Amino acid sequence: MKIFSKDQVYEGDKLTIERQHIASADLMERAGAQIFNWMHLRMQGAQVPIHIFCGIGNNGGDGLVLGRHLITHGYNVKTYVVNCSDKRSKDFLINYDRIKTVTKDWPILLSCKEDFPEIDPNDIIVDAIFGVGLNRPIDGWVKALFQHFKNTKAFTLSIDIPSGLYMDKAVEDEEAVVYAGYTLSFASPKLVFFLPETAKYTVQWEVLDIGLDQEFLQSTPTQAALIGKHEAITMYQPRDKFAHKGHFGHSLIIGGSYGKIGAVTLASRAALSAGAGLVTAYVPKCGYTALQSSFPEAMVITDTDEEKITSIKFSIEPTVIGFGVGLGADIKTIAAFETFLKENKKPLVIDADGINILAKKKSLVKLLPEQSVLTPHPKELERLIGKWKDDFDKLEKARTFSKKHQCILVIKGANTIIVFQDKLYINTTGNPGLATAGSGDVLTGIITGLISQGYNQLIASIFGVYLHGKSADIAVNDFGYQSLIASHVIEYLGEAFLDLFKQEEQPQDETQEAQDDPS
Repeated sequence: MKIFSKDQVYEGDKLTIERQHIASADLMERAGAQIFNWMHLRMQGAQVPIHIFCGIGNNGGDGLVLGRHLITHGYNVKTYVVNCSDKRSKDFLINYDRIKTVTKDWPILLSCKEDFPEIDPNDIIVDAIFGVGLNRPIDGWVKALFQHFKNTKAFTLSIDIPSGLYMDKAVEDEEAVVYAGYTLSFASPKLVFFLPETAKYTVQWEVLDIGLDQEFLQSTPTQAALIGKHEAITMYQPRDKFAHKGHFGHSLIIGGSYGKIGAVTLASRAALSAGAGLVTAYVPKCGYTALQSSFPEAMVITDTDEEKITSIKFSIEPTVIGFGVGLGADIKTIAAFETFLKENKKPLVIDADGINILAKKKSLVKLLPEQSVLTPHPKELERLIGKWKDDFDKLEKARTFSKKHQCILVIKGANTIIVFQDKLYINTTGNPGLATAGSGDVLTGIITGLISQGYNQLIASIFGVYLHGKSADIAVNDFGYQSLIASHVIEYLGEAFLDLFKQEEQPQDETQEAQDDPS
């Protein structure tokens, strides 16, 4: 799913109005009607008090359309105008006049704290105050209104984006943003729904189709995309009936040190479970017995050193190399890594201490083959690209690093983001159970295993992150967040592949079902 920028949102509205020969107020009517349909389907006439807070721009106009439809369908509605400026948009004024034709209770004007209404925790708040065009700090009394929403503990529904949240920059004041239980976003979700610092402002979100121009939606390239099942299934490469292991490559996992051979075991198992034809582990001598006994499907090559990797020499011809899990950062290991990079021409997936070594000795980054995949967690990323002011600065630094070194960054987190040059690919799978030792080693193995069998590095990174998270999502149903361990993610990887082709159950429309009932 594409994630449009603020400028693209405006362009989409403009083109829709031009190509469909409609007025901007007609598009606003569609938007407000779709929000009403969403609420009406779920409320079915329930008389819960609904408080709609409208700004004086187009987001407020959407709220007025919603209010008018709710009123004409008999809901218990109060509308308010948050009078934060003397300026009103044309379409806001049109819908302000329209709502006055369907009720004697005209919208209540709010201009200060003393005007705030009482709201019960069981009421519903609709936030239609500021939309995507917000570009200035929130006034003091409006900020107090947002805190009033929060203090009531009432369910809050935001239209398009929680008020006070910017589309393209960080929040200056956390108390000057609406905390929404749900956000109904037009055409596409917003990037800020997935960033660590701003995702907290909406618990859930959903995209509503308001009939924007299809050519614009389909042909407009975006710098960010959301990766779900619909996108992941197009990446899957089916296997030929007569295929054999030689067709699916040879993954080499290099890593391990005394006490950390488990990381290599996990990465090797994950590579094979992701579909690699062959897997070899390159470890210090101390890892030989552990790997041969715990993972018989793998082949093992050992360093001459007992406890750490001091040289990297092998006679096999791997398809791809996963490097760094459990490695350590001994001075001899760093020297071995540098020598290896100068000679290596194979695709690389680098994790953990491999990234830490690159961060410590940045000249080594220049030796990476193009489209090397780096899979840092936040602290490793900071060591690699430097400290950032906020999430937008982090993404900009990551883009710059990716373009400069022609590499793929897999920024691990609740919504893992894959960065390649200017593009962002945001993953939707995974859960807090993945906050456990070894889950990153498993991800490294999965991506390595996918590259091994012919997926290009970018697709392997995107698809691998999706499968890793989906496996955890399936496994968590049996183990819960606390008891999920990295080995479970490997064990359920097959289920994640099978889930790609599982038909989703369509929820029944209860209204339609009642109409079809002959009784």
